[in-house]
Amino acid sequence: MHKRIVWFGLSALFIIFMIYRFVRPLSIFVVTEDFERPIQVGTIPPGLESLSAKECGRCHREIYKEWSGSIHAHAWTDPYFQVDSVFDGSQQICMNCHIPLENQQENLVLGFRDREKLDPILKPNPNFDPALQQEGVTCAVCHVTNGVILGPNGNTQAPHPVRKDPRFTDGNGVCLRCHMVSGKRWDTFYRIPPCGTFTEILETGSHKADCTGCHMPRGGKESIGVGETGHSLHLWKGGHDPETIRKALRFEIREEESIRKNRKRYSLILTNTGANHFLPTGTPDRHLTVTFGLLDSKRKVIKEKTFVLRRTIMWRPFIIDLWDTRLQRDEPRKYAFEFRTDSNPPPSFLKINVTYHLLDEKRRARIGYQNKEPIAYKLYERDLEIR
Repeated sequence: MHKRIVWFGLSALFIIFMIYRFVRPLSIFVVTEDFERPIQVGTIPPGLESLSAKECGRCHREIYKEWSGSIHAHAWTDPYFQVDSVFDGSQQICMNCHIPLENQQENLVLGFRDREKLDPILKPNPNFDPALQQEGVTCAVCHVTNGVILGPNGNTQAPHPVRKDPRFTDGNGVCLRCHMVSGKRWDTFYRIPPCGTFTEILETGSHKADCTGCHMPRGGKESIGVGETGHSLHLWKGGHDPETIRKALRFEIREEESIRKNRKRYSLILTNTGANHFLPTGTPDRHLTVTFGLLDSKRKVIKEKTFVLRRTIMWRPFIIDLWDTRLQRDEPRKYAFEFRTDSNPPPSFLKINVTYHLLDEKRRARIGYQNKEPIAYKLYERDLEIR
């Protein structure tokens, strides 16, 4: 009788625990010291009247224009982020990367009520600047620390003295704070941390994590340092720019022999030749699809097949990396499609599409995001006549 009571009690506790794991607020990363609080601005550097990007743009006009059209400038105002943030409970921790400066946030972080640092102790911020908040990842996020302007070159002759900081020349130093998070926790079993772009590169061991080399190439005409000609572009093109992704991929179509009679077989070989990280990278919602469409002479679909290249994660009751079919650097991936040539109606065309998806459709519907901009775009399209 005593054993039955013990087993019943343990079973009840286990059931309660599992129910909690399914209904608890979902936290997919570990909050580290790097981004647990917003960046303290301190005093405004000498030579500047404010921390606004518009202030920087008075002199750095070309760089300001580049930044203005970037995803960094819209890190806070982006409609998808706003909807997604509300759906996830408007967590303060997300603000520390989307509006990283202390003056951009309505509240100051005094401490935390929990070990995971997801329940901060807040009080109203007397220095909150609503206009600065709208600038998202603004110039001062990377270039101002405690009243000092930082850059790749020191310059004491500028209207605002600049101190040289090696993080601007090592390829990734200024990116790490927000683009590398940890997932090491007792209840998570990631092979790669969430949004683990750095880990994807380091995992291979054969490539350097050179973020700025790809995402901030030289090409601007404005010089920002003594003896310099031009500047690194402040565009940060990536998953939101179709041409950037196309340049990182090689597409090759092959007609292959089929071992079966009255059949044809075509293959598309995809190779990630331009990104040292996986393609796509970042949030697990991003994925690629490869679609083969067999059409008759009137261009009606006879047969269709789609391959999905994505990272698949189980989120509850525990976070587990299940499988990953994204493209690693320099590893060709073949996608094959075979069909009958004697079908009725007979096939006349084969259409091959490769599409980049910024957001999973199920996720879009679940959070109620009514997108005005496309959440997917075609990277590649071929229309082959079958003979």
